[in-house]
Amino acid sequence: MKKLKSIINDIRTATDKTTPEFTQLLWQLICYSPKVAVRYPVNLLMDEATKFSLKANDAYFSKSDLEFNGFIWGEGSRKILLTHGWASKAADFADLITALRAIPDTQIIAFDAPGNGSSEGEWSNLLIYVNAVKAIIKEYGEPEVLIGHSLGAMANVFTLEQTGIRPKQLISLTPLVNLKENFKATLNANDVPVEAQEVFFQDFRDLFKDNFSTFVLNARYAFGPELKHWIAYDEEDAIAPYPYLQDFLSTRPFIVSKPFTGAGHDKILREPTMVSDVVALVKETLSN
Repeated sequence: MKKLKSIINDIRTATDKTTPEFTQLLWQLICYSPKVAVRYPVNLLMDEATKFSLKANDAYFSKSDLEFNGFIWGEGSRKILLTHGWASKAADFADLITALRAIPDTQIIAFDAPGNGSSEGEWSNLLIYVNAVKAIIKEYGEPEVLIGHSLGAMANVFTLEQTGIRPKQLISLTPLVNLKENFKATLNANDVPVEAQEVFFQDFRDLFKDNFSTFVLNARYAFGPELKHWIAYDEEDAIAPYPYLQDFLSTRPFIVSKPFTGAGHDKILREPTMVSDVVALVKETLSN
């Protein structure tokens, strides 16, 4: 967090916010993911996992294959894969992993995406997450249940679109829906002038050869009721504002969603009712 605070301080105290150097600071603000140490007793859970390392290609920042770390609990035949959110890590699923381990014949897989947690990389982005998920599926096989939080929920959707795999159950916890709007919220929160934001957004378009439509869930979600999808959300979520999710759900009545008012964007991972609901849904899914 120390580095992020330094980046924010440099942005807020910059006297000239029209320079390439200032735009570079905005890239750091958006793409640097703080790495927070795993604390007791969660580290005991992580110690019980079988560790693995794979590589995911970063075509935009390091332009190399980055090594990332993963964790497996159980040796069952029913695979459950969890994809964490931005500035997060596998350990942040601790409550959910602990509860899921009680389900017989399961193998639970989680990972730290490149640029996050214990994995290699200075910067991260959505497409690196997708490449990591694809690498795990290639190595360990298709999961029957795919769970994602925040940016990880969006990464899971992109993975399904690109690979054609179809889990028995997709679960999304406070999913991001529109990345540009999330970027705007971050920039506005740090008093970045609109003109400087537009320069950054043009840089983003140039780098990713994209006008941001690629990074909107509505534009990428082409699945119907054949994909069983359950979404947990908080109407008061400031990071993934509910109006965007509401718009997404309005044209997809076949998606089951449930509010957890006041749970918060990240704290929902520790919300007891959410955990018990997910475990019950996974049990039902794997019994069919």
